[in-house]
Amino acid sequence: MKVRRIIGIDPGYAIVGWGVVDYSGSRFKAVAYGAITTSPDLPFEQRLEEIYDQLGLLFERHAPEEMGIEKLYFTKNVTTGIDVAGARGVVLLRARKYGISIGEYTPMQVKQSVVGYGKAEKNQVMQMTKTMLALPALPKPDDVADALAVAICHAHSTSSHFPLSPR
Repeated sequence: MKVRRIIGIDPGYAIVGWGVVDYSGSRFKAVAYGAITTSPDLPFEQRLEEIYDQLGLLFERHAPEEMGIEKLYFTKNVTTGIDVAGARGVVLLRARKYGISIGEYTPMQVKQSVVGYGKAEKNQVMQMTKTMLALPALPKPDDVADALAVAICHAHSTSSHFPLSPR
């Protein structure tokens, strides 16, 4: 059975959580995970450039074929949401330039996929992610665990034939 290499992304401009998993059949293996962080002292456009550049290095190092990314959900702070949307756009552009198939998922879809309940608590999702990937501890910061959960969601969703963007 073919092994699929998937990167999950939890977008942000201060912290971009990422997690690379291999998926085959119904088995997951965590390959690598971490966070891209940018300094608040940098102008916003330099922070975006840093995200773009660091993603390029990640894509070269881990060669994912597919990417799952969380869709934005915000209710109160529109200004922060707009900045996160800018960072999310940079992530989508970099993946597109690299030729990675992209799937986008709402927080509810991620929770449903990982826990089986779309209104699960964040800690439930984190614990299930840890269990599914046989991780020794919960990844920190939380953005990293979220990215791994998005990768799991993508694997489950694309196995169910949800549409992906073209390569």
